[in-house]
Amino acid sequence: MAGSREIAHLRLAVAAALVLAGLCYSSWVLEFVLPVHSAPVDSFLSELDAEGKPYRWVFATGDKIAAALLIAVAPTALWLFPRRPLTTLGWLALLCFGAATLADALVPLRDCADCADRGLFPQLRQPHALTSTLAVASIAVAVLAFTRAAFRYRPHWRILRTLGLVLLIIGALATGWMLAADRLPGDYALGIAQRIQVGAISLWLIALGFALPRADESAMLSA
Repeated sequence: MAGSREIAHLRLAVAAALVLAGLCYSSWVLEFVLPVHSAPVDSFLSELDAEGKPYRWVFATGDKIAAALLIAVAPTALWLFPRRPLTTLGWLALLCFGAATLADALVPLRDCADCADRGLFPQLRQPHALTSTLAVASIAVAVLAFTRAAFRYRPHWRILRTLGLVLLIIGALATGWMLAADRLPGDYALGIAQRIQVGAISLWLIALGFALPRADESAMLSA
């Protein structure tokens, strides 16, 4: 069994990996500096790394790195940190999110030239839809589980009780925006809604990374 110093270093490594995963998952912001010729207001992020798109490798690589980090971090965190029902659920959900995100990058959107004519979720006609849906569902479970844990395992989860909760609300509102607009005619700036949703996820991963060093054993074991 590793000593206390090694455990502390590993915990910091897990926290750093979460921060890096959040940064890599936000690689879509490069659309504003690369000549991808996208329309952020009404285009989906899946179109950035669709088959045949310029700079597809940039956005796909960002997602792959984020996914690989989360796949490695989740089981490591389950070993390093005390196991409680909420945090265990959160880590398992993050593992599923990482796996679904990796599949998302490996199974890109196809034939997106006519996406505008297929409604809110053109991906639903393609295998890419399943991986995207699993990713969103998994991260939703993770965020809810860790947010609940942040209020239960006081006082060292302060970041998730404040910034994490704000990001949860923002992400939920953006998701509601997208779901409601799916039943209405028109575009309703759905590209903006999705970017807000994904941006909130990225920032939440970073917030979780900063929260971990303060989530000591006594706090996490207290009911």
